[in-house]
Amino acid sequence: MPDRLAAQAARIEKAGGQAAYACTDVKRRQDLSDLVELARDRYGRVDVLVNNAGVGLISPLDDLRVEDWEEMIDVNFKGVLYGIAAALPVFREQGFGHFVNTVSTAGLRIVPLQAVYAATKNAVRTLSEGLRQEAGDSLRVTVVSPGMTRTEFADSMAPEMRAQVLDRMAKTAIPPDAIARAIAFAIEQPAGVDVGDIVVRPTAQN
Repeated sequence: MPDRLAAQAARIEKAGGQAAYACTDVKRRQDLSDLVELARDRYGRVDVLVNNAGVGLISPLDDLRVEDWEEMIDVNFKGVLYGIAAALPVFREQGFGHFVNTVSTAGLRIVPLQAVYAATKNAVRTLSEGLRQEAGDSLRVTVVSPGMTRTEFADSMAPEMRAQVLDRMAKTAIPPDAIARAIAFAIEQPAGVDVGDIVVRPTAQN
């Protein structure tokens, strides 16, 4: 992972941008605090925190993969809470800031095998709305719900599930930059404009 982060930072800098990176496990609250502090130390402020980490260990509930359920809760939900805990005091001190929380279309259309995954994503959706209402007029909160996207999302799944998901990805998935453009759209709005909810899915997705 450090090598991939370093390579991505190098690509950004080669294109004329600036980048700093840190290996971050969202299940560890201190890692999120360190990441936010790195951004503030390097650039003097934190404009946006994108809570994007997620795992989808999908399986029938009858399989009782309780450890997988706990992993999804820890990464998909608690990881977002830790990100908020790290950035919210900084945003308050600055007087501005923007949370972008990645959810999923799996929370909009509930299907078999994804009950726990969808539940964690809808927990983030509910949390985000509560955060938006408490944020006041100086902070912004955006929820982005991607549909099938061409990522490494299936890598953590059981082999039989992974094969099914990879097959669907090959047929319908959109590129990750479609999600990046949606996030950029929300961020680029004037300070008084809060883009609350964005759904981005392939046209071929039900």
